[in-house]
Amino acid sequence: MSKRAVLEVIALDVEDAVAAQAGGADRLELVTDMAADGLTPPVRTVAAIRAAVGIPLRVMLRLADGFAAGDVERLVTVAGELREAGAEEFVLGFLSPGGDLDLVAVERVVGALGACRWTFHRAIDRAADRAALRKQLADLPGLDTYLTAGAPTGVDDGLPTLLAEAARRGEPGYEQQLLVGGGLRLDHLPQLVAAGIDGFHIGGAARPDGWAGPVSAAAVARWRLAVDGVEPFDTVEDLDLQPS
Repeated sequence: MSKRAVLEVIALDVEDAVAAQAGGADRLELVTDMAADGLTPPVRTVAAIRAAVGIPLRVMLRLADGFAAGDVERLVTVAGELREAGAEEFVLGFLSPGGDLDLVAVERVVGALGACRWTFHRAIDRAADRAALRKQLADLPGLDTYLTAGAPTGVDDGLPTLLAEAARRGEPGYEQQLLVGGGLRLDHLPQLVAAGIDGFHIGGAARPDGWAGPVSAAAVARWRLAVDGVEPFDTVEDLDLQPS
């Protein structure tokens, strides 16, 4: 690849963030409550992490489990508070109960972000029509990334979709970076890298003791080496291939 691939690591607190940066992460996704698959972290946590590390942060805008937007005006208020605390990049994505894009909610929240860059998260994997969702979002300001496993169940099942979307990169609706995460393992990397995918997102794979334990700088460093192709994929230890 002509440029260094992005390795994004989920961080819950300052300890996670410092370890991820030490291991070679390019960017952090900041969340709380992984039992709910990641919600908006407290403003004080974001401010503390911003002060502790120098790499970019993307902050989750999600107030409750599921993909419904919920209280949109509360989301707008929280986004403003996070921006005041130093957040400059975000993660969001809202669907209707039927799996259609909630474009009204997305546009309202994005309108509060100004020129901030943002990721549409794995709500795309639950969308009724991925291609239609991409088309609807194509012209929204700041959208530069889709976090996706290609399928609700994870990368194992989503590989064909990921490879097909990678092949369309640069087409209308497919200009954004694919950031692959959700059941991602090191043994997936050869096929993904060969397809030109240059964004990888890990959570549990960075934590040898699971979500009850902190991010391990050594675990992140193993992923950094593998993503960069410094060592053959099949020779880099994978912490028992624990999925992201």
